[in-house]
Amino acid sequence: MMTAEIAKVLIVLAVTVVLFVSELFRVDVVAIVIMLAVAWLGLVSPSEAFSGFASNAVVSIIAVMILGYGVDRSGVMRRITGPILRVGGSSEKRLTATVCSAVGLISAFMQNIGAAALFLPAILRISKSSKIPISRLLMPMGFAAILGGTLTMVASGPLIILNDLLKQGGHDKYGLFSVTPVGLALLAAGIAYFVVFGGSVLPAKTSREDKEETPQSLADAWKLPTKIFEYTIPEGSGLVGKTREQVALWKEYKVNLVALAEAGDMSYAPWRHTRFAAGQELALIGEQADIERLATTYKLQRGAASEPFEQLKTGTDSGLAELVIPPRSVVAGRTLRQIALRKNYSVEPIMLLRGAEERRGDFSDAKLQSGDAMLVYGPWQSIRVLDGRAGFVLVTPVEGEVSGRPKPKTAIICFIGALVLVLAGAPLPVALLSGALAMVVLRVITIDQAYRAVDWRTVFLLAGLIPLGIAMEKAGAAAYLANQTARLLGESHALLIMAAFAVLTTVFSLFMSNVAATVLLVPTVMVIAGQVGISPRALALLVAVCASNSFVLPTHQVNALLMSPGGYRNADYIKAGGIMTAIFVIIAVALIYLLYA
Repeated sequence: MMTAEIAKVLIVLAVTVVLFVSELFRVDVVAIVIMLAVAWLGLVSPSEAFSGFASNAVVSIIAVMILGYGVDRSGVMRRITGPILRVGGSSEKRLTATVCSAVGLISAFMQNIGAAALFLPAILRISKSSKIPISRLLMPMGFAAILGGTLTMVASGPLIILNDLLKQGGHDKYGLFSVTPVGLALLAAGIAYFVVFGGSVLPAKTSREDKEETPQSLADAWKLPTKIFEYTIPEGSGLVGKTREQVALWKEYKVNLVALAEAGDMSYAPWRHTRFAAGQELALIGEQADIERLATTYKLQRGAASEPFEQLKTGTDSGLAELVIPPRSVVAGRTLRQIALRKNYSVEPIMLLRGAEERRGDFSDAKLQSGDAMLVYGPWQSIRVLDGRAGFVLVTPVEGEVSGRPKPKTAIICFIGALVLVLAGAPLPVALLSGALAMVVLRVITIDQAYRAVDWRTVFLLAGLIPLGIAMEKAGAAAYLANQTARLLGESHALLIMAAFAVLTTVFSLFMSNVAATVLLVPTVMVIAGQVGISPRALALLVAVCASNSFVLPTHQVNALLMSPGGYRNADYIKAGGIMTAIFVIIAVALIYLLYA
């Protein structure tokens, strides 16, 4: 029976759909509006309205953002992108098939949000390496992670809880791989869909991050060499006893000395009066021919005796940045020699840009002017100090404070440890947040970096919609819709009844937890199944599988996680996800009817 509370919930649900589809406001703003609306209408209590911020889904997604950031910062994903690029090459279709297959199969045995978080940094790097827009790769990867959750009975929350609901209803449970035929068909269909039609349904855009200047984009734009060459000064070298100013590295050889190591201690951009000594290790940037000419002249030995420059290669602690001299800057009218840029800030000047003029190499005696831009190489901490405090304005975004060297092994142990805890039965948010905290405690990342890793738009999107799901359950709107669906279908064919509940489950999972949708609908459909002559176990399985059919809006945790990095809008999900949703329903209904009903 329709009540006033049910009517209110259905009106709010309709308004939510309209706001998402019309995109009058950003998705997080819509979510906040809905969260407050259900509270003001009295559909939920104030504590329930804000309970989303403490929900398992929201805490889990905060944790995986931090974990993914830590894994990326440690350099682990650089090792993953290589094999994927070798298999996929530069072909968008091959890369899509390779990435989606890997993510989908991994999602069969771990939470799909974890699989997506693991591959997110790798896909960002693959996009930059292959020059394929990130929006062409991220959405297929995310959809594959969700589809992979249908491969086994432990791959997603709805399938995990299904066996408990079947047991409570007096039915036999499903085995670990009982759902695998359906899951494989869904994953294969999803991959084929994007391989064949991806060019038509996916947007070709870059993320906000890609639109900003980065160290690599600076190097590409100005055709600067970025490879680090390592050499050791042997006994008897002509460099021994000379200063870098006497050697005139740039004037004579067009080479920049970005770092020097001695007895295991490394210093960036050695001062001009630093004297060279036997056994010192040099990190040089320049054209290979020029560096080889320098090495031949001074009999330098290729390579370093130790690994003092490992952190230079990862780019996590240092790199190339662009600085601009603003009007009325304290450095205007002064030279780099007067500022003592290397001595005071450990930064190597690479290029001076003044209007259309480019000056490379040694411009230590050139007076700086307002409007000048300068490219420098050095540690991010020193570059941040130059920003504002020293009279420069930083144009290139940099990561900032990194404590110590990258710790790839520690990062991957923290990530895998969190996933092992989940598989061992620990609550998902507790396990994932423990892994994130371990990265901070073990100094893979700093606590400030952990805070910056969180995309708060995604957090508010999820937290704001959770109260709507609570209101639907509390007011009886979900049960009302299920019963009305069954009444309308009457004596219809089993396939039509199954299709109707597949669609209903899909709609529910867009606006409430897919686990909650499963818990709400499975007991209802098992009763209805007995009345219309369909196997209760089959209809219950269909509901649990279709609870993962969340592609048409960015409300699933995986889609929400990828929305900002991919630069997606609601319309992008409606276009690509709408077709995927229809494919999902058709395959799930047909196979479950043939194999289980």
